[in-house]
Amino acid sequence: MSERPGPAVAPRVWEVGALCRAIADALEARFNPVAVRGEITGFSRASSGHCYFSVKDANGQLRCAMFRRAAGLLDFSPRDGELVEVRGRLGVYEARGDLQFIVESMQRAGQGALFEQFLRLKAQLDAEGLFDNARKRPLPLQPRGIGLVTSTGAAALHDVVTALRRRVPHIPVVLVPAQVQGAAAPAALVAALSKVYLLAQAGQAPGADFAKNPPIDVILLVRGGGSIEDLWAFNDEQLARTIVQSPVPLVCGVGHETDFTIADFCADLRAPTPTAAAELVAQPRDVWLGALGLLAGRISDGVQRQLDARHQRLDQAAARLGRPSGLVAREQMQLARLAQRMRHGVLLKLQQLAQSQKALDADLPQKMQRRLVQQAERLDRAALRLDLLDPRLVLQRGYALLTDTEGQAVTSVRQAHPGDALRATLADGVVDMTVAQPRLL
Repeated sequence: MSERPGPAVAPRVWEVGALCRAIADALEARFNPVAVRGEITGFSRASSGHCYFSVKDANGQLRCAMFRRAAGLLDFSPRDGELVEVRGRLGVYEARGDLQFIVESMQRAGQGALFEQFLRLKAQLDAEGLFDNARKRPLPLQPRGIGLVTSTGAAALHDVVTALRRRVPHIPVVLVPAQVQGAAAPAALVAALSKVYLLAQAGQAPGADFAKNPPIDVILLVRGGGSIEDLWAFNDEQLARTIVQSPVPLVCGVGHETDFTIADFCADLRAPTPTAAAELVAQPRDVWLGALGLLAGRISDGVQRQLDARHQRLDQAAARLGRPSGLVAREQMQLARLAQRMRHGVLLKLQQLAQSQKALDADLPQKMQRRLVQQAERLDRAALRLDLLDPRLVLQRGYALLTDTEGQAVTSVRQAHPGDALRATLADGVVDMTVAQPRLL
């Protein structure tokens, strides 16, 4: 008899923090210390002095942290896009359960010198105004023809052609092949662009034969992604100056979304990929056909409405011309109504004025009588106040008005001196007197 399998062993139940620490210990024992080569992306320096970024390549990405002590030992300023070699220790950031590489040292890898050269040329051309947004032109909504510069053996050609055939199969595409990688690539790209410029100018000349020279309204400069060495042809100074001389808008679609070249900054528009460059200049034909159908329907409806309105006006004009007597009769009736309204308005206004006059005549005597009574009362009150201010009433209570020989009132002992002649006015007469000895109270 075969043995029956025993019961399954239940897995151990971990605390989250304990599991994170166990993973960190396993990484410590298996990998650390470790060195990693990759391209910097998302670099930032916190106010604390710590640096946070990721290193990536075509197959993966690793989150990194470089603390202030290690960051202070750097002999260069890290930037996105630089290829670097970092050394440190793998660990787990337990607060989020993230894999994290603690960087203890960093140095530029093989392409550091190329990146510095790229930055120097970028700064020079930017200072000259080659990247100025004011000179960049909008793309045509519906180009009559598209110029394409790329390598015939590149995957970018297939991607662009596929996108254009899908979206705008009716627009002609003029391909001018050029080498897009290697030492000879910059000169080949300049020559190809110069040829496309001549074709674009010939197609836009008055009386141009479109059958021989299709008009080129926009140019695509494209290639697929790669390392900075692979894309270095598009960081050439002569190519940059040639791009800004384009007679028509130029779209640069070089590399993947994270790749930037000098050509991207000089072009009228940068596309993240070659396919995106094709889509930017090619509105789908179905969209335009739908828009044309909508416009045709609106035009048809508008014309029909205008015809209906004109027919109505024509019918009304014919009706008026056919019976002029009816029009005269209507105008006479309108005139009679206006005259009646005017007569009624005048009579009503006269009646209102007459009633107002009668009301004024009836109220005038009463208003005059009330006014006279009010004025008499005011006069009596004023006389009473005047009597109360009469100084003789004060003198009758035993007071006297003391003045000097010039008639000036004496109100203080300090104004009187021995031998001065004074006059006291009483209620019933005047008493002349001489000061003997003034005394203060």
